[in-house]
Amino acid sequence: MAKPHIITALDIGSDTVKLLSACRKNSGEGFEVLAQYQEPSLGIRKGVVINVSQVSKTISSLIEKAEQDCGIKIDKVYANIGGGHISSVSSRGLVSVSRADRKISQEDVDRVINAARTLPLHSNKEIIQVFPKEFIVDGQTGVREVVDMEGVRLEAETLLLCGFAPYINNSSHTILDAGLQVNDLIPDPLASAKSVLTPREKELGVCVLDIGSGTTGMAVYEEGSLTHAAVFPVGSGHITNDIAICLKTDIDTAEKIKLEYGRCKEVTKKQDKKSEKNIKLDGEDQLEFSIKLLTDIIDARVSEIFNLAGKELKKISKQGMLPAGIVLTGGGAKLIGIRDLSKKELKLPCRVGKPKEFVGFDAETNLATLCGLVLEGFDIESDIKHLSIKKDRLTSRLKNIFRTFVP
Repeated sequence: MAKPHIITALDIGSDTVKLLSACRKNSGEGFEVLAQYQEPSLGIRKGVVINVSQVSKTISSLIEKAEQDCGIKIDKVYANIGGGHISSVSSRGLVSVSRADRKISQEDVDRVINAARTLPLHSNKEIIQVFPKEFIVDGQTGVREVVDMEGVRLEAETLLLCGFAPYINNSSHTILDAGLQVNDLIPDPLASAKSVLTPREKELGVCVLDIGSGTTGMAVYEEGSLTHAAVFPVGSGHITNDIAICLKTDIDTAEKIKLEYGRCKEVTKKQDKKSEKNIKLDGEDQLEFSIKLLTDIIDARVSEIFNLAGKELKKISKQGMLPAGIVLTGGGAKLIGIRDLSKKELKLPCRVGKPKEFVGFDAETNLATLCGLVLEGFDIESDIKHLSIKKDRLTSRLKNIFRTFVP
């Protein structure tokens, strides 16, 4: 019996480092989770690795546990890359069609995309990924598939995702020092979008907001293509910090208050704002706080996140102009009432997105990035396998042709 093809993903986050190993089910529909672990993050600040050796030890511990569950050695992973240093910029490439019959080949497509990469960047900035938005053939815009079309001049409108090179290197070295191969580093919002968005939403126009602990990732899709991406250095962990400061309590108690009593104002506005909640602290006096104060603290941070998202949408002239609206995911999307507040602040329809395609596995919003990395890994390796099969078939056909010339 053939061994299952296992993909392992690492979500290196500000609050926790998470691991997920999965394989495709025998039926071919959905994925089966073989191992899932997480440990607190040490050496990570606002989505950026600042202590390589410390994070590497955490990854090694997670891999060891997963290997016991999967029964195989794990030597390669797909991982995320986060942090406010990630940004996007549009670029255009231009080439002449190389073939004499004027048919556009895959080689021409590769050349025009590479030409778009030659954009001058700030010092220490590095291109993470390039996403074609549209092709232009002899001045005709809006072309999506250009291979085998006829033309003389080929242009490509692309979106370049860039990051701070030292931070990118830290993420790679952290995984390599754990004895693993880095198959790919995928920005947080793109991984999350992979697991929670539908093809129809991407076609209509949609914005995914992945509210993590230290950062919030944003990705905008339209006509099936990525059109904008950004990462804000504000997340749900900042809400916890604000509660701890305002209520003069410790972080653990503040997190407990947020999870048990935290609401957005849109939900609590009809309730008695003067009501009090009491929490008994071990060995200390009771802590008293009003619901109104708590919702004011939470709303201030959540509104800040939506304000930053609104500014990014305004930059690309999509403020209030995305038919599929906003999809909230990440740990911060669990906050009760956040969907209603999003509708009010961003003037768009909104839903909370959970990962799909994982059968029998209760994938919550805080696992969106992790599940998206697994799905992206399967797609990448399926494409590589498909290309390999095509190459083998071509080689076999060429051998058969040449045999006809052999006496």
